[in-house]
Amino acid sequence: MMAARLSLGFALLAVLASCATPETRVRNGLMSVGLSEPISRCMAGRMVDRLSLGQLNKLNGLGKLRKREPGDISFNEFVKQTKSLRDPEIVGVVSSSGVICAIK
Repeated sequence: MMAARLSLGFALLAVLASCATPETRVRNGLMSVGLSEPISRCMAGRMVDRLSLGQLNKLNGLGKLRKREPGDISFNEFVKQTKSLRDPEIVGVVSSSGVICAIK
């Protein structure tokens, strides 16, 4: 009985984790490449509103390159990595979002 409840609890947690909003996934992805939590939070909202799902998935690929702690990478380094995607719209949104979020 207890094992069944525990299994149900883990299954429920897995379902809830898979329901994370796109903004949450982008924020976590930005943090996983090393951007600070406040900048990641601010940028994620802007990026989700301005980029397509395909573009967000391209950005997600950057997280596979390096796993870093939040705050370990400069914004300039992140923009350099973003340029490797060869998508001017992504670079523009990332750059403008970063500047706006740094000023806030």
